[in-house]
Amino acid sequence: MFNKGSELLNLCKSENKKIWEIIIQKEIEETQISYEELMENMNSILNVMINSANAALDKEITSVSGLIGGDAKKMEDYKNTENTISGSIIISAIAKALSTSEINASMGKIVAAPTAGASGILPSAIICVKEKFNLTNEDMIHGLLTASGIGEIIAKNATISGAEGGCQAECGVASSMAAAALVEMVGGSVDACFNAASFALLNIMGLICDPIAGLVEFPCALRNASGVVNAMISADLALAGIKSIVPFDEVVDAMYKVGKAMPESLKETALGGVAATPTGEKIKKQIL
Repeated sequence: MFNKGSELLNLCKSENKKIWEIIIQKEIEETQISYEELMENMNSILNVMINSANAALDKEITSVSGLIGGDAKKMEDYKNTENTISGSIIISAIAKALSTSEINASMGKIVAAPTAGASGILPSAIICVKEKFNLTNEDMIHGLLTASGIGEIIAKNATISGAEGGCQAECGVASSMAAAALVEMVGGSVDACFNAASFALLNIMGLICDPIAGLVEFPCALRNASGVVNAMISADLALAGIKSIVPFDEVVDAMYKVGKAMPESLKETALGGVAATPTGEKIKKQIL
């Protein structure tokens, strides 16, 4: 039905539909399931996301390695002081992103969107915006379907793997998906969805993947926190009417080329970046 962002955009315009409507049509055609079954599946996915984003807010969840844990609760407690620099929605988004990351690192149930390492960004973004604008679960599902369309295009034309394209291909893609979802949820146009998705990728392009000891914990959890803020900023840029000078498809292509140009030490091998610092090497010896 579509492979490129430009093709999805044209489909939306020619059929006068939103991205999520095209995605529903495509899913039903490809899987032969009913609309009701599709919505039931989406509700199940949404519930897992909500649970993982909230599970570590009121109790300390520690990863299996012991490397990370308890930071989501720290941020939630900090938010509740009502004396933060960034404001409650940003701090809440950071806490929820950390929560899902900690649940993932403790072998809990999460939704990989698009990967487990970047799984905190999309749930946190849609939950916080749903709460702020008093939206419905159906609005959140429309956001998720929009995000899936963006993720599918990037997966087809570039990569969502940190081992292939660096963290820009994991947290960057998650941010891109989330930014488009947020625009959709608050009533933005299809063009604005693609602009937001482009901004989020642009803002994180070149980010390496350097997990200490090869574990998707540090600095990964922190990058989920910054990734959700990136998505929110990108959505606001697009909703303000700012346009990406470079089209979405070209941004995706550029991200892929940047990933290919990275040395292997900077692509999830734990051989570069903070993984290769004296502290990173020391932790690796202690854990492995």
